[in-house]
Amino acid sequence: MERKYKDGTKKDITYFIGTEIEKTPAYGLKTLFVVGLQSIEQIKEHVHSDINHIFFGANHSFDPASQSHDADYYSEWEIMIKTFLEAGFKCSLDIPLNAAELFLEGGLTEYNNFIPQIRVPLPYIEHWNYNTMLKIDDKGFNKSNPGIWTHSLHELMDKNKFTDWTDYGLDKIIK
Repeated sequence: MERKYKDGTKKDITYFIGTEIEKTPAYGLKTLFVVGLQSIEQIKEHVHSDINHIFFGANHSFDPASQSHDADYYSEWEIMIKTFLEAGFKCSLDIPLNAAELFLEGGLTEYNNFIPQIRVPLPYIEHWNYNTMLKIDDKGFNKSNPGIWTHSLHELMDKNKFTDWTDYGLDKIIK
């Protein structure tokens, strides 16, 4: 995946450091961003004393549906992330919606310092009218959730939760 930075467009990035700008429990923390599956030892080489948050799956690199992956794919990610959760770091993972259910079979959501970010693409969001609702549903009628939740799309687009594209790209690429 290519990403735009203040000094141009970069490809084949593995690690970068910056401040977490998305409005999550890690907002404002000095963050090591990790693209793809990496060795634990190599990640440790990039974790400095001022890093207290690690964002895994950066640049949409955790995407089990994009290729044919077996159960080992999930366990490799889980082992990598769990190492840093147990060391006390806040850790985020960018999870595509289509991987959310299978992801829950692992144990990462049991860690209080784990921040799962379920990615739900909604193109052209500003074209939806004021009455548009976002429905958090179940996989079928009364299958796994106690019911459904509906939220006004307009209210969800609160400016305090918004991160402009121009805020991205200020990170320092380290590899």
